[in-house]
Parts: sequence; C-alpha cells; structure tokens
Amino acid sequence: MARDRTALAKRVALGAGCLAAFLGAAHLAERADRPAVPAAAPVTERPLPPELPRQALTAALATAAPVAPAPKPVAPLPAAYTVKSILPVKSPFVHGDWYWDESAAPSTGKIVVTVDLKAQVLSVFRDGHEIGTAVMIYGADAKPTPLGVFNVSFRKARHVSSIYDAPMPYTLRLTNDGVSIHGSESMRPDAATHGCVGVPIAFAKKLFAVVQLGDTVIVSNGETLKAGQPITAA
Repeated sequence: MARDRTALAKRVALGAGCLAAFLGAAHLAERADRPAVPAAAPVTERPLPPELPRQALTAALATAAPVAPAPKPVAPLPAAYTVKSILPVKSPFVHGDWYWDESAAPSTGKIVVTVDLKAQVLSVFRDGHEIGTAVMIYGADAKPTPLGVFNVSFRKARHVSSIYDAPMPYTLRLTNDGVSIHGSESMRPDAATHGCVGVPIAFAKKLFAVVQLGDTVIVSNGETLKAGQPITAA
C-alpha cells in the first residue's frame, strides 16, 4: 500500500514537471511571436547651444548692416580778409597820382589787389594793410573792364600786346582774353583802354614786384573800402 502511494506521488510530481515545462515553452513561444518593445531612451537634459566660433562671429559682423559713421566736425570758416590800415592819401588824388608806403605792413602776408571802377582807384593790400594806391584808367563802353574776382595767371615785365601791338609794361594778366593790369603812359581823365586797367608806369613797377601768380584781384564798381571792413571775396 505504501509502495503504491510512493509511485502515485512520483507520477504526480512528474506530471506537474511536464506541465510546468509545457507552460514555460508555450510562454517562450508567445514571447518569440510578439514584436520586441524597444527600451525607453534615458531622459537627459537638453544641451545648451555651443558658443559662436570667432570666424562665424566675424562673418556675421561683416554681413551686418553698416552703422553710419558719426558726422565729421565742420571746419571753421577762415577769417575774412579785413582791411587793417589805409594809406593817408591827401586830396585831391588825380590821374597820374600814386602813393606807396609799406611801413605799416608786415614784410610778408597775403596780397590782395582791389580795383574800384567808379572811384577810378586801384589799391594793393598786404595782410590787410594798404601798401600802395593809384588813380587808374579802365575800359571804355565798347570794351568794358570785367567785374569780378580774378587770379593773376600771367606776369611779364616787358610785354607787348599781340592784338594791338602796344607796349604793356609790368603786365599782370587777369583773363584768358588778355585783360590785364599794366603800366600806361596815357594817364589822362579822358583816356580809356580796351578793357585793361592802366596805372602809372612807376607804380606798375612796384605793383609788379609784390604781386605773384595766383594772387587775388577784385574788380568792383563803387566798392569803397575802409579800415575794419572785411574783403569777403579775398
């Protein structure tokens, strides 16, 4: 009887083992048929963007819209050429008269010549000081002396007009068509020129000695200058 129980227990245990093995195999087969589920990716912090390389920064600055430069400071305007002293010429001052005195002027400085057709007077200034003045003759109505600001473009001590074949000593040319300041022997009230400004020859020689190429000559009609008055065109 005891032997039968032992045999029965062995059969039960064997059956249980076979059942367990069967269930295990079935479970494995089911897992093999089912698609594998991927493992979840580990959660990490999002990295910060890397620093912009120096080359990229330089390129970005190069392509950026240019910044307008700061405006340059405006240069101050040069001071006007002011009349500082006038020669003490006594009246009457008639054709043929002239006056020269450099004692009140510096030995160097900007030279400016003024010609007033209405007053028939030419004056020369150095650094604002009048150093010479003379009564002059000028162009007739048919050949008027032009008004304006000129620069001496030609100078010659012994010059002869190629148009009129006339001597023009100590010529200081003002225009391309030959209008000049020069010495003249015809210093009469009724004398006229073909547009040039004629002065006594002795005065023309002194004027020629101080006026150089490029110096300014202002021809006006009634512009009388006084001490302290600016010569703005100079």
